[in-house]
Amino acid sequence: MGDRRTSNHSEGTDFTLVGFTVRPELHILLFLLFLLVYAMILLGNVGMMAVIMTDPRLNTPMYFFLGNLSFIDLFYSSVIAPKAMINFWSESKSISFAGCVTQLFLFTLFIVAEGFLLAAMAYDRFVAICNPLLYSVRMSTRLCTQLVAGSYFCGCVDGVLLSSMTFTLPFCASRAINHFYCDYRPVQRISCSDLYIHKILSFVLCSIIILPTITVIIVSYMYIVSTVLKIRSTEGRKKAFSTCSSHLGVVSILYGAVTFMYLTPDRFPELSKVASLCYTLVTPMLNPLIYSLRNKDVKEALRMVLGKKNVFA
Repeated sequence: MGDRRTSNHSEGTDFTLVGFTVRPELHILLFLLFLLVYAMILLGNVGMMAVIMTDPRLNTPMYFFLGNLSFIDLFYSSVIAPKAMINFWSESKSISFAGCVTQLFLFTLFIVAEGFLLAAMAYDRFVAICNPLLYSVRMSTRLCTQLVAGSYFCGCVDGVLLSSMTFTLPFCASRAINHFYCDYRPVQRISCSDLYIHKILSFVLCSIIILPTITVIIVSYMYIVSTVLKIRSTEGRKKAFSTCSSHLGVVSILYGAVTFMYLTPDRFPELSKVASLCYTLVTPMLNPLIYSLRNKDVKEALRMVLGKKNVFA
């Protein structure tokens, strides 16, 4: 008991981000890999937002959501990648208590907002395909703004709750977080207290966030598939499915990686780190590519911006 009392945390003490347990000479390779991926994230998402804002033809609900998706991808990857790259060169690999809290809060805010935004995009596709005559009425500017604002609000609430639950725990003398950023599970593992109640509360909180968004996406696509199958022409079916394929690809990558990470047992931390890479860096890098390469309107807008007619021919 005496050791535990003396090992409790004070807010002024730094944490250490262990990162990837690889040989030191591989840190340069990892740094270059992170740098390349992050550069592609910046280029892709900033480019996507610029194209959507400058082309009047993309002033529709679908592209309004897509622009916000790029904004979210850009910012939550920026919460993670720069610090991870700095730590590849740093001996201490430390992060302050305030920095760790901020990182967890911002990452939670943006990743939760992305989940709700993807659900809003699924609903948008449902209305466009199943009720096309009512699309402009149902997907009004006001509703789209409310859906996006609600996504950020839910992310903010979840970020506050999860950060509060995590950083009010007493921490042990060893403050080494076995991860490359401050995620709530690795942070909770270095606590000296009994985590049973915290694990249940964290699971309930994550379920409250994930289940509604997944339900909206699944139900929307059940109606979409049912409607598309009733279309007689093959060309019409192909066109309808093509408008949804990009969104389905993004949803599959994000939720697949998140599910894999949070179902990975604690005794396999390296697997969790690899899964984390998928949704912290790989997903934000792939999203602009998926939407730009599979979307004729975006490709046309890119041609206009770049001034090169054969870039995506």
